[in-house]
Amino acid sequence: MKIIGITGKSGSGKSTLAKALSEKFKCTSVDVDKIGHKATSNEKISKELCEAFGREILGEDGKIDRKKLGNIVFSSKEKSNILTDITWGYMQKMLDEILEKETKDTIIIEWALLPISKYWNQCDAKIWIKAEGQKRKNKVMQRDKITEEYFLKRDASSINYEPYEFDYIFENDYTLETMGKMLNAIK
Repeated sequence: MKIIGITGKSGSGKSTLAKALSEKFKCTSVDVDKIGHKATSNEKISKELCEAFGREILGEDGKIDRKKLGNIVFSSKEKSNILTDITWGYMQKMLDEILEKETKDTIIIEWALLPISKYWNQCDAKIWIKAEGQKRKNKVMQRDKITEEYFLKRDASSINYEPYEFDYIFENDYTLETMGKMLNAIK
C-alpha cells in the first residue's frame, strides 16, 4: 500500500488537498486531528486530562472543551507534551487499525504533526502545503471560531518543517488554479 503524507500548519489547505487527492486516486484519506478529537472524548482519557489540567478544561456539558484545553497546552511545550503522552496511545492504536484494515492501494494521512510521528517514515510521498499571511489566519479564525490571540498562540506552538524532508512543497494561495497544479504534480 502506498501512503501519501500531507502536512502543514493549521489552515494551510491540508484537508482540501487530501480530499481532492482521495478523489483523484479513489482512496481513503485520514485526518489524524479527528482521531485526536475522538481521543479527548474517550472517558478514560478525559479523566486523565482532567487530572493533569484540572476540571476547568470541561465545558458546560461536562465534556472536554478543546479551546479551554488548547489555551493551556498551546502556552507550554511541557503541557503540550503531557497532552500528547495522554492521548497518543489511543490515537496510534486507532491509526494502526485503519492502516491494517485498509484494502485500497493508496491511503492519505493528513496531520500537522506527521513529520514527528512514526508514520512519517512509512510515507511513500511526503507533501508540505504552505500558506502564510492574513488569508490563512482569517480562514482559521473563522473556521474554528477563535480569536486572533488564540490563533497566534496555537500557531506559535506548531512544529517547524525542513524542506529537504519533502517530495513536494506547495505554496497555497487558495485558488482553484493552484489546487489544480498541486493535484497534477502529485503522481
